[in-house]
Amino acid sequence: MKTLFESPNHRNVVFEDLSEGQMVQANQHVIVADGQAMVLDPGGHKVYTKLLAQMSPVARPQQIKHLLFSHQDPDIIAAANGWLMMTDAVGHLPNIWMRFFPHFGIDDLIIKRVKPIPDQGEVVQLGSCSLKIIPAHFLHSPGNVQLYDPMAKILYSGDLGASIGAPYDEVTDFDAHVQYIEGFHRRYMASASALKAWARMVRTLDVEILAPQHGALMRGKPLIERFASWVENLQVGHELVAGNCTVP
Repeated sequence: MKTLFESPNHRNVVFEDLSEGQMVQANQHVIVADGQAMVLDPGGHKVYTKLLAQMSPVARPQQIKHLLFSHQDPDIIAAANGWLMMTDAVGHLPNIWMRFFPHFGIDDLIIKRVKPIPDQGEVVQLGSCSLKIIPAHFLHSPGNVQLYDPMAKILYSGDLGASIGAPYDEVTDFDAHVQYIEGFHRRYMASASALKAWARMVRTLDVEILAPQHGALMRGKPLIERFASWVENLQVGHELVAGNCTVP
């Protein structure tokens, strides 16, 4: 566990090493404000028990008021039933995935506590902090969302900014870091125009830390601007694989 931000009534922590075996590495983030907690993209079944145990010094189950599921991938949502059964939390899921969500075995008694996130995003109150769920459509999922914490000035960017195999947990040299992000972004990000729209949006926010769901975080406005400039000029997704749309 590592603390990314802390003030008398607000704390942001990340758990970076709960994945195992052949799982892709994933970060689980927890925000605590005025004694209330939100868990972001809490992960799958094997992560569930470890995260629940390790986060106890930060927040107990009865303090968890919100669960954010930024999109439908199993490394985000597979253990959702456990989290909803263990807590009284409200789950937040992009609207277009609401009808698919029950296929993860969500109990009928708790499905009503999962609320659809509209395409334009929304504001969620955690204690006295107004957290902003912001749209990041097609990065990489339709309806995908990210979360901005204005108190900590952290943008939780999900799969955008994700790095695979980087031997560190914080980026210091962006040029050296490109080797760990380029392949993932070219393959998993669906739309260059969506990346350009995201870069315009992120420049309107006061962001000090970009915290992705996988790999190393980026700290400081100059480094985050380097990343924004990089992604808005990246050729990705369909543009790269359209030539493969042939009958084998």
